[in-house]
Amino acid sequence: MEAPAAPHNAGDLQLTVTSPDQMRELGRRLAKLLRAGDLVMLSGELGAGKTTLTRGLGEGMGVRGAVTSPTFVIARVHPSLGDGPPLVHVDAYRLSGGLDEMEDLDLDVSLPESVIVVEWGEGKVEELTEERLQIVIHRAVGDTTDEVRHVTVSGLGERWAATDLSVLSA
Repeated sequence: MEAPAAPHNAGDLQLTVTSPDQMRELGRRLAKLLRAGDLVMLSGELGAGKTTLTRGLGEGMGVRGAVTSPTFVIARVHPSLGDGPPLVHVDAYRLSGGLDEMEDLDLDVSLPESVIVVEWGEGKVEELTEERLQIVIHRAVGDTTDEVRHVTVSGLGERWAATDLSVLSA
């Protein structure tokens, strides 16, 4: 039995987003690329736009319920209103136990039939799958009136190697 291949980086996509509406639109475009079994990890400081991006993703996927930050409930499931996969939105900010606490959420059970988006998942969910989309949102620190965000999208694994991420910048 061969050891699994190291994750392949499909190439990073750099985007500049200048408003919350543009961040939602990025989420809507991203929804067109996603399918059941996909894991999306979102990173960025508080107020960077992770939940805004996920809200657009939910709109693009056509899921039920308003996508809001699941900070206090940890995870929220949004069933599809059509025949698409449900969206599982996780906020791992308050989880300190790493994968043990994440296992309590049974994300490994949900992953094959869902799209799972995890905010603050670094060091906590990478073991779920080697194939994932990592999105890092940088914002200017200090000047809170600045809406400009620099977004880096990285696809890891075979699933993303053949996916053209440039459609996100359309």
